[in-house]
Amino acid sequence: MANTTTEQPLAGSAEKPDLDLTTAQWRSSSQGVGDVEIAFVEGYIAMRHGRRPQDPALIFSPAEWRAFVIGARDGEFDLT
Repeated sequence: MANTTTEQPLAGSAEKPDLDLTTAQWRSSSQGVGDVEIAFVEGYIAMRHGRRPQDPALIFSPAEWRAFVIGARDGEFDLT
């Protein structure tokens, strides 16, 4: 079921609009594993926990998303 709330932007980030995610088309990884889902909405990227879609989504600007993806590719978030 789609999220039915308007989500808030990340704390401490540049001003972002409240996005209505009720009709967002959420996508998971191409392999169909994991709990992270993303949606592209009004020029922003929303990310949420797929098993808890009622929880707030994180909202990224394109620049923030790029930095996140580059960091993930570089192993910045590898906890092992």
